Amino acid sequence: MAEHLPTSTKLTRRQSMEKTPSSMSSSSGPLAEELQCSVCLDVFTDPVSTPCGHNFCKNCLNQCWKNSQNCICPLCKETFSKRPDLKINTALRQVVQLFQEKFSLSKTEVLCDICDERKIKALKTCLMCQTSYCKTHLEPHQRVLSLKKHKLMDPVENINDYICQKHERPLDLFCRDDQTRVCVFCTDGDHKTHNTVALEEESKEKKTQLMKTQKDMQHMIQDRIKKIQDIKHSAELRKKSTEQEKAANVELFSALMQSIERCQAELLEMMEEKQKAAEKQDEELIQELQQEITELTMRNTELDHLLHTEDHLHLLQIDPALCSPPHTRNWSEISMNTDVSVETLRRALTQLQETLDEKLSQTVFRRMKQYAVDVMLDPDTAHPYLILSDDGKQVRTGDIKQMLPNNPERFDICPGVLGKEGFSSGRFYFEVQVMGKTDWDLGVVRQSINRKGKITVSPKNGFWTVALRNENEYRAWAGPSVSLSLSVKPQKVGVFVDYEEGLVSFYDVESRSHIYSFTGQSFTEKLYPLFSPCPSHKGKNVAPLIISPVK
Repeated sequence: MAEHLPTSTKLTRRQSMEKTPSSMSSSSGPLAEELQCSVCLDVFTDPVSTPCGHNFCKNCLNQCWKNSQNCICPLCKETFSKRPDLKINTALRQVVQLFQEKFSLSKTEVLCDICDERKIKALKTCLMCQTSYCKTHLEPHQRVLSLKKHKLMDPVENINDYICQKHERPLDLFCRDDQTRVCVFCTDGDHKTHNTVALEEESKEKKTQLMKTQKDMQHMIQDRIKKIQDIKHSAELRKKSTEQEKAANVELFSALMQSIERCQAELLEMMEEKQKAAEKQDEELIQELQQEITELTMRNTELDHLLHTEDHLHLLQIDPALCSPPHTRNWSEISMNTDVSVETLRRALTQLQETLDEKLSQTVFRRMKQYAVDVMLDPDTAHPYLILSDDGKQVRTGDIKQMLPNNPERFDICPGVLGKEGFSSGRFYFEVQVMGKTDWDLGVVRQSINRKGKITVSPKNGFWTVALRNENEYRAWAGPSVSLSLSVKPQKVGVFVDYEEGLVSFYDVESRSHIYSFTGQSFTEKLYPLFSPCPSHKGKNVAPLIISPVK
């Protein structure tokens, strides 16, 4: 993959590898390969990780992407639509630094003991001569027959560490009983009966052990690097989820604000219309009153004239209707309504509340359904009277007890069955059709619940469930049980669990209404979905519980 790096950079890297003791070589072992950049072929400098999980020197990766429109991983060729934000992998950089320090310490130079003036680097150390030789002065050991029998090894600085101080002989054997190096004469003395082997053989075995340990450590390093990547990936997902929730909230409150503004406008319009109607009514009443006042005034004038007349004959001939007040409206029954907006306001507020409830329920269900899981029934846990569908999505109570093994996972008294998959973190949601049933139990349970004999259902015993009894009695088994008053009989129940928050909630899916929630719980084990169709009650409760796909 080095073709992506400029020539000058590659030359600088190779020269650095040849001249510096910290550069890698074949003697540095498999760990060096794990810490090697596939672009420059050197140990990492400021290592960064790509989203596909590969590591490179930061400068190498920047050079690869410098004049490219697409960001491609130099190793697996995965293309990234957006240029990744390259941040230094501090954990990997620390491992590289520790490796370089250790490798550089192991490269201490040993000089030739024979050279007089300018000391040359030693090629071998002779344990018999107890002397280190450069290539030139080593030549007699490769030519003279007697010297060829001498024990040569890689150059060492302190030769006394390799010589038996008692017998002046090379420590070329290893005593496994005392875990120490010995010479051939030691095996005739203190170590005569001990288990001794050639130093090379013991060294080979030690190397095998070390290689295994090193391999295990490499796996540990990779596991931790992967863990860091997983944490970063989780952080990205959490950030994306948070952004989505923020967007959903903005959308929700924008809709609510629009509803409030619409209701406000409608309220003002209705108040204005009612005010105009009231003003029109007032005008009409005033006109009618003025008309009656005019007529009464005229009648009163006529009566006043008659009261002052002396013509008795004329008085006897007047219309009898003049002797009593004229028929008019009973104005005491007419009330003046000064509050023109109370009823309008009440209706508007009711409408607004309904809008708010609808928007909130839509948001709650939309969020919950993001965590929908595919639940399958576990036949190994099913009570012998329960009949499961072939697809593992339905359960009903039969009339005949099936001959099934009484394994530890199976319910033997309570008619229950669990989901196959358990959950030990995060959130999950599933829906169950309960239509046509008179009795049922639903919820989640912890893995270690008692499944044999009579069971007391409560959170204390690891059960978080709600139930229907006698067709219309809903209860939450909260220990003690809680009676639930539901305005609508649920046909499909949604179950939502937030493991970290200690929350188990139940909802009527069709009406989008809340049924009950267990809050403030502490979960320490896996949680499994629980389904109990309850006894058939002579054919009244034969309908199955059906795990429904979440829409």
